[in-house]
Amino acid sequence: MLDLELPPQELAPLLVGALISDGGVTIELTEVEAYAGSGDPAAHAWRGLRPHTSDLFAAPGTLYCYRSHGLHICGNVVCEARGSGSAVLFRAGRVVDGIEVARERRGGVADVALARGPGNLGRAMGWTLADSGRAFAGALRSGRAMSVLAGPRVGVSVGVTRPWRFWAEGDPTVSVYRRSPRAGRAGDDW
Repeated sequence: MLDLELPPQELAPLLVGALISDGGVTIELTEVEAYAGSGDPAAHAWRGLRPHTSDLFAAPGTLYCYRSHGLHICGNVVCEARGSGSAVLFRAGRVVDGIEVARERRGGVADVALARGPGNLGRAMGWTLADSGRAFAGALRSGRAMSVLAGPRVGVSVGVTRPWRFWAEGDPTVSVYRRSPRAGRAGDDW
């Protein structure tokens, strides 16, 4: 059983290899990122409780979905304590059950790319913004142990050197790291 009351940077590496099941699809997580709520300027919760982030401040185990770049629905599991705004973003994984459903949702992409990247993972799961706020702890379970690496988060413009992205070493489903063009040269700014 996963302890969803852990701080996100402690929970995140434990989720690599975990299984999430929803919408007729099961994905083995191969990449995640930690966001430490209102104390993390890269987190959606940084500016506090707002209508579109209210699910981030719910109980641990809540699914928080958001729209990225106006197109993609990305999913997180809320962790730590109610009101903290902390969560772990599901970045990538391998479809291990319901592959035909995921293929239908994702179109003609290779199986290895069905859930590579947070928006693709959300689409493979069939998530919409209406899924945000659901109890999700029961859809998440421990999986196999993997060799986990850590490094900077993808696309953030603040807190850029925090090693809060965790991924399965050498796994082809892991997305490519891209530093945000908005990130300063000096490194971490908090």
